[in-house]
Amino acid sequence: MPSPFPGMDPYIEDPQIWSDFHNNLASEIQGLLNPRIAPRYVARLTPYVTYENVEIAATRGIRPDVGIWQPQPAIAGMPGTATIFSPATLESAVTVEFPLRLMSVEIHRVDTLQLVTAIEILSPVNKKPGHDAHLDYQRKRRALLHSEANLLELDLLRGGERLPLAAPLPRAPYFALLSRVERRSRVSVWAMPFAERLPVLPVPLLEPDPDVALDLGVAVAAVYERGGYASLIDYRRDPPPPALAADEARWLDNFLRQHSRR
Repeated sequence: MPSPFPGMDPYIEDPQIWSDFHNNLASEIQGLLNPRIAPRYVARLTPYVTYENVEIAATRGIRPDVGIWQPQPAIAGMPGTATIFSPATLESAVTVEFPLRLMSVEIHRVDTLQLVTAIEILSPVNKKPGHDAHLDYQRKRRALLHSEANLLELDLLRGGERLPLAAPLPRAPYFALLSRVERRSRVSVWAMPFAERLPVLPVPLLEPDPDVALDLGVAVAAVYERGGYASLIDYRRDPPPPALAADEARWLDNFLRQHSRR
C-alpha cells in the first residue's frame, strides 16, 4: 500500500520504524543511481555502527532466582543491620546499549575508487548533541567539506539539532543540502514541506560529466511499499515527537480526514 502523503511521511520518524527505513532508503538510492552512472562510476553502501543507550524499566514479570541480602554498616550506638529485598517486589531499571548499523551511499570513480559524492541520510543520533554519533558525524562532515568530494545531506527528521549553516534555514520539516566541491563556500538547500512532493535532486559527478538526477519522491515511495510500513502505522494517532507547529497540525488533521474518506 502506498503512503498517503505526497511528500515525506512524519509517522516514519517513529523509532520503531526509522532505522529500517533509513537503511532501505540508502539501498534504494544505490539501486536507482547505479544504472545511470555506470560504467564510469559506482554507488556503494557504506555502513557505520553506533550505539544508542535505552533505559528499560524492569518492573514487570521479572523474578530473580533468589532474594537480595544486603548488609548495612553499623551506626554509632546501633548494631549493624541487614535488609532483605523480596524478589516479588524488586524494581530496577536497566540501561541497555543497542548497536545501530546505519548506511550511507558513496559514489566512487570505478578505475581509481576516488570518492566523488557522499550521500548522507541523517539519523536521530546524528542530530542528538552530546551523542557519540553526533560528534562523529560532525567530524566526518568537516572532513568531507575539506575534501575533493561533493556532499549531499538528507535531513528527513523534524527532531534534533539542524545542521550548522552560515544563514538560518527556511521554516520546513525536512531539508536536502548539497555542497559542491567547486562552490564550497555556498550550499544549495531544498526545503521540503509536508504538502509538496519530494524534490528531484542533482547528484554531482566529475567534470565534464553532468549531474545525475535522484528522484527522492520515487525512492521514498518505493521504500514505503517494500517495507510494509502501512501495516505498522496507526494514522489515527498523533505522529511521533517533536510536536508539530499549529499550522502543520491543522494541515495534517485535514489531510488525514480527507484521506480516510477515500
